[in-house]
Amino acid sequence: MEKMKNNLQFDFLVDKENNTLTIVREFNAERQLVWDCYTKQELLDQWFAPKPFTTKTKSMDFKNGGHWHYAMIDQEGTEYWGYTEYYDVNPIDYYRTIDAFCDSEGTINQELPTANWKVTFNDKGKNATVTTVVTYDSLNDLETIINMGMEEGMISTLEKLDELLETLKK
Repeated sequence: MEKMKNNLQFDFLVDKENNTLTIVREFNAERQLVWDCYTKQELLDQWFAPKPFTTKTKSMDFKNGGHWHYAMIDQEGTEYWGYTEYYDVNPIDYYRTIDAFCDSEGTINQELPTANWKVTFNDKGKNATVTTVVTYDSLNDLETIINMGMEEGMISTLEKLDELLETLKK
């Protein structure tokens, strides 16, 4: 099983001319299950943070005009809050978000970059691929996020999703 994971597609592409990150990731699961893992609070809370962080949702309403207010929590209990606004939700094909850092009350941190995300779900044989295109306002914002460890964080986070999918398929 470990070997199969390593054969799953993973691309992390940086486009500095357009201030975008494109992350393409294949999962050993059908598209509906992967969609559920990205859009249901009880599943997101089990995987949406790099190891060894955990995730906790304060509030979530996955729909056009809805939001997700959550924290990633490190081993010492420090909370790092995020706020995602959902729009252009098209089940089980794609959704778009505006993603920002915030505090526990949901107040957006203007010092850190916000981004537009488009998350697209496709079939790839019996598997599913998720293509995430993240667009930043400036090259500086893009480089800030890369320097904060976005690539390593995504790799670790998506490995947690692999593990969750394995348990859900049983």
